[in-house]
Order: sequence, then structure tokens, then C-alpha cells
Amino acid sequence: MIGIIDYNMGNLASVYNACDILDAKASFVTKPEDLKNFDRIILPGVGAFGDAMVSLNSTGMNEAILEFSKTGKPMIGICLGMQLLFESSNEFGAHKGLGLIDGKVVKFDKSKMHEDTKVPHMGWNVINTRNDHTLFNGLENPYLYFVHSYHAVTDEKNVIGTTEYGYEFVSAVHKDNIYGFQPHPEKSHDNGLKILKNFFSIK
Repeated sequence: MIGIIDYNMGNLASVYNACDILDAKASFVTKPEDLKNFDRIILPGVGAFGDAMVSLNSTGMNEAILEFSKTGKPMIGICLGMQLLFESSNEFGAHKGLGLIDGKVVKFDKSKMHEDTKVPHMGWNVINTRNDHTLFNGLENPYLYFVHSYHAVTDEKNVIGTTEYGYEFVSAVHKDNIYGFQPHPEKSHDNGLKILKNFFSIK
């Protein structure tokens, strides 16, 4: 059973619909105490990092996520959900994240980009895959759909995918039982569905 964390910040319907297409049983989770009942969880998200952490902290969902991470069961963060996995973000101020993966979230550095490059990064782009990772089984450098102005900076050992937009940035991560994708698999048609299917197959 797949738990989709509902904290009033995101792309819940599209994530649920992707699960449904894959015949994966999923339900929304609003109560922290219910998180332990699931085999794997998805932390989605669209919006600002600080607002998201306020919501998670105010409900106690942050502590439930941290406890779930200790079980060894798979969990994945998508877009803002991936960013929340890190230690901090400088989006509209300094904010503490869940700290499940070492690193921080920063705004795209316009000084490293061509002057015509627009932020946010919006549209289809390639993930350059690494290490023949399980999540990319059956895929090679797939196109996925992105919408974001901030990206993660983390240790190379956590990186399983990068993307070029003005410069190379981290677009997919993995540490132990924790996975993160900056793009939206649930909005990326067959390539995204394949990634989610691969995630659902992880034991």
C-alpha cells in the first residue's frame, strides 16, 4: 500500500492518478500516526519550501516522516517534496528541512547562465542517469517535465541524475531507502510512469 502525504501543498491528484494507471493501491495520508501503516510513501509538493515545512511541522507529519525513514521502507520526494528531504533552503529566507539527505536547496544562479535563460526552469528536459540505478531500469537519459526555480546541492555520492539548464544541477538523488526527483514523474507520460513503477517494485 502506497501513502501519498497530503499536507495541502501540491500535486496530489496527478500523483494519485499515476498510481491508479499503474494499478498501484494508494491513498492520501493526513494523520501522522497513519504513516506507519504503509509499505512506501510519496512526498509530493508544489509551492514554497518554508510554507511546506510550516505545514509539516504544525501537524507533526515531519516527525512521522523521520520515523518512517528509519524503517527501511522506500520513500520518494517529488519536486518540492525532493527539496524538503535536504537540510535547508534559502527560498524566501533561511529554512530548515527534514535533513534526511545532506545538502541544501539554492536558487538557480543567473550569473552562471546565458542572459536569455529564464527562471523558473519550466518544460521538458533530460535527466542524465548514473550508475544504472534501479529507478531508471528500462530508461536511458529520459525526458521528464520540470517546473522549479531552486535546486539541490549535495554530495556526489547521493546523486543518481543530473540535468543541464544554464549549468549542470542535481535532478535525482538516492540515499539508503530515500529517493528524490526534481522533475514530475507523474506529469511525464510513459517515462515518468516507468520511474514510478520502478519505485513501486523496490523491496
